[in-house]
Amino acid sequence: MDSVFFVLEIIGTVAFAVSGAMIAMHKKMDIFGVVILGLTTAVGGGVIRDIILGITPPATFVNPVYALVAVGTSLIVFLPFVQKLIVHERKIYEILLLFTDSIGLGVFSVMGVKTAYSQSSEYGLFLLIFVGVITGVGGGILRDLFAGNTPFIFVKHFYACASLIGTIACAVLWKYVGDFIAMVVGVSLIVVLRILAAIFHWKLPKPRLYDE
Repeated sequence: MDSVFFVLEIIGTVAFAVSGAMIAMHKKMDIFGVVILGLTTAVGGGVIRDIILGITPPATFVNPVYALVAVGTSLIVFLPFVQKLIVHERKIYEILLLFTDSIGLGVFSVMGVKTAYSQSSEYGLFLLIFVGVITGVGGGILRDLFAGNTPFIFVKHFYACASLIGTIACAVLWKYVGDFIAMVVGVSLIVVLRILAAIFHWKLPKPRLYDE
């Protein structure tokens, strides 16, 4: 089972690194900026999670495999033929960004719950959910701030809310169906909600005065 969780984390790391590197490319950053934004997006949420749970130093610095995967992925995104695809094919860029960001959000949200449970099974539901959401959105927040954008969680269709719903489902189901099924349900919910939100343009209410 540990190998399954490891594969999930690698998938999430690659997905988030791609989304970070793509945004850096869109912002016309150099290769260093592309790598840093990809790395920050991939491991940022996990670092914040570990600090909240008192895991020091954070796992990223103890086992650098995730950082190395993120750097390698970012360098691949920087390859000329990938650059051309991202810069000139806007529709492909948007679809790829949606899918990679959704997968990364889903995987890291439930991995946040798993990490909290591994520290103590006595943690309350609020902490489990909070840690899950912050693990999922933390790297994206840092990515957007570094790129000079308003973080997705404040403006994008159903971003943090998808993480919240999936994390709640994962945390609630954990003791009843086991960790693996709970995590699969959580990831699936988050990814499906993010994609449906993009297709149907689901948005949270905003102040009406800005529409006048």
